[in-house]
Amino acid sequence: QVQLVESGGGLVQAGGSLRLSCAASGSMFSINGMGWYRQAPGKQRVWVASITRAGSTNYADSVKGRFTISRDNVKNTVYLQMNSLKPEDTAVYYCNAPGSWGKGTLVTVSA
Repeated sequence: QVQLVESGGGLVQAGGSLRLSCAASGSMFSINGMGWYRQAPGKQRVWVASITRAGSTNYADSVKGRFTISRDNVKNTVYLQMNSLKPEDTAVYYCNAPGSWGKGTLVTVSA
């Protein structure tokens, strides 16, 4: 199992941007699907975006057109670029690989 560490969260005003990073402890080259999930206060964790080893991406409807997931298999890092942030994007964001979860990074979007 690979270990995942998220970073890049913080406080931002509505309409702003943040870029989250997820650093993997080992090589990501052999890992196909990696993704981002989020958990808002009092709610269940939900899927946000995913990316395959070849770079194919998918997004939840709630973030489509605003968020971009990418990966760098040399740096063993997955990114989530978040633009046009809304207060409802406030959540702890988790990175996921098969069998592994990071501890999350908090994103707070103020109105």
